[in-house]
Amino acid sequence: MHGFGVHTSMWTMNWDRAGAEKAIAASVKYGMDFIEIALLNAPAVDAAHTRALLEKHNLPAVCSLGLPERAWASVRPDAAIKHLEKAIDKTAEMGALALSGVIFGGIGERTGVPPTEKEYDNIAHVLTVAAKHAKKRGIELGIEAVNRYENHLINTGAQAVWMVEKIGADNIFVHLDTYHMNIEEKGAANGILAARDHLKYIHLSESDRGTPGTGNCPWDEIYATLAAIGFKGGLAMESFINMPPEVSYGLSVWRPVAKDEAEVMGNGLPFLRNKARQYGLI
Repeated sequence: MHGFGVHTSMWTMNWDRAGAEKAIAASVKYGMDFIEIALLNAPAVDAAHTRALLEKHNLPAVCSLGLPERAWASVRPDAAIKHLEKAIDKTAEMGALALSGVIFGGIGERTGVPPTEKEYDNIAHVLTVAAKHAKKRGIELGIEAVNRYENHLINTGAQAVWMVEKIGADNIFVHLDTYHMNIEEKGAANGILAARDHLKYIHLSESDRGTPGTGNCPWDEIYATLAAIGFKGGLAMESFINMPPEVSYGLSVWRPVAKDEAEVMGNGLPFLRNKARQYGLI
């Protein structure tokens, strides 16, 4: 997980053979260092097909997901363990390096009250078991802090660090996201500094999830702080163009956030890459 990558939602959220072929070809065309595959339906993925495509183009991959309601770790730990173990197995079969995202809960999971100790204990148990399974498969796990409107459990870099250290496994890392940080952190730099000892992955997403460079994210502060901590992990552009209804619902995206792929990849990608070069991150 190093260099500049892209979330495959730019081209598809359905990782079937056609989606894999389209997204991997496009990623190669744009010269990405790696891709992030949305693993929304792990059992349906043709792992051998994806692995062959990735190896053909020498393209590393990371997988990501949010848990479905039937497997929310906070209240259904046994189901969450089974779901994550299947996803970890599929990640390994595809030849990907890590499984990250909201691996601790659901996108859209909220109880209406603050998190309980029992919820956190269940999550820690699930991720401890998952980390052991992932270790056997040579896979790392990432905990992505997301905003309060998408999940009530882990919203800041400091909270993600707390959970990583509560678990204590050496193959679990913190995954930040500039969109969520723009909502939750008391300054983007503070979120990065809080996570620095465990930070290996970051989503570069604009304040409206649209074209990077056109919103309110403090990009110079973000890149300067990443450079200051000597960040060597994955920089993954994440902008949403193609989303199924269930994902749009969880993310609360009700209108187009960018015109099309050409706008995001033609304007947003060069903007983010140039900033990364400016600060010596690529």
